[in-house]
Amino acid sequence: MKIQATLSRLVAVAALLLAIVPMLVSAGGYHVIKRIPIPGDTGWDYITADTTGRRLYVPHGIEVVVLDLDSGSTLGKVAGLKGAHGVAVAPELGRGFISATDPGSVTIFDLKSFAVIDRVRVGDDPNGIVYDSKLRRVFTADRGSKRLTAIDAATGKIAGTIENLGGRTEHLAADGAGHVFLNMQDVGKLHKLDVQAFKIAETWDLTPTCVQPSSMDMDTVHNRIFIGCRGGGQTQPPAPTLLAIVNAANGKIVATQPIGPGVDALEFDAARGLVYVSTGGDEGVLSIFHEDSPDKYTLVENVKTLPGARTMALDHKTSKVYLPVADMGAAPAPTAENPRPRPRMVPASFSVLVVGE
Repeated sequence: MKIQATLSRLVAVAALLLAIVPMLVSAGGYHVIKRIPIPGDTGWDYITADTTGRRLYVPHGIEVVVLDLDSGSTLGKVAGLKGAHGVAVAPELGRGFISATDPGSVTIFDLKSFAVIDRVRVGDDPNGIVYDSKLRRVFTADRGSKRLTAIDAATGKIAGTIENLGGRTEHLAADGAGHVFLNMQDVGKLHKLDVQAFKIAETWDLTPTCVQPSSMDMDTVHNRIFIGCRGGGQTQPPAPTLLAIVNAANGKIVATQPIGPGVDALEFDAARGLVYVSTGGDEGVLSIFHEDSPDKYTLVENVKTLPGARTMALDHKTSKVYLPVADMGAAPAPTAENPRPRPRMVPASFSVLVVGE
């Protein structure tokens, strides 16, 4: 009886520890620490933090502004761009890669001098971009040409493409084992791409749970894909916005959590077991979830940011989150060509929010 009682107490203590882990992880709470102003009134897209190199890359329409991750000071910029979307870095090669709509190329630049090395034509409107350090290849997802392009990071040459992806490409993630996972936002599907044979290995339908898969990152150890899903669809009521966790082996959604509207980025911190999801709806919220197990997730906290703070980057050293944002004025009047115009940016208001504990 004494042994059974002792075992029962140990089980109870273990359960209590599991329950408070998310609270311990978030001790102190996240909040906006500061706002770093960046000159210029052009738009923005995906921001990238290089934790090892201590650099923050901020695409800003016609340029990529490079900040020091520790001080927030501007170190330089990669200029002469048009419609800059995202940045991938290959630290071991000293090279960075920018996807841009100009009408569609990847700009290769030097990580030290920020000088442009080359431009590689990849298709019309490349958006998502990711670097696979094991394959030493950069992958871009092209919305216009519906194509995935692989670039040899060392030579800058195109290594191959996967054509006819069948929808609007969005975020992508590499598993380090020869696959890239790619969201097809307008059709609610997820591709598993074989990027060595250059073919579509699997296509999984995420609807009706996830009707517009947008942002993505991956837990490669547990083979789980994290997807920020925008709501809407043809169902009544419309599908909600949520975080969906997908088993990368079979495409099954194993868990979901509600999030705010306007999701456009997320990142996974494997060391702390945290998923950060940025939503830039009417209020702007950074949602943080703890990975209790590969198939179970709990909300740690919702951090108020600013409307429009929809993309983000995580510094894995300090656990600080960086979100580009601008103050927005009134939207122009709707027209036949643009029935849902976006609000206009307030001049000289573009900046990067820094959120930390």
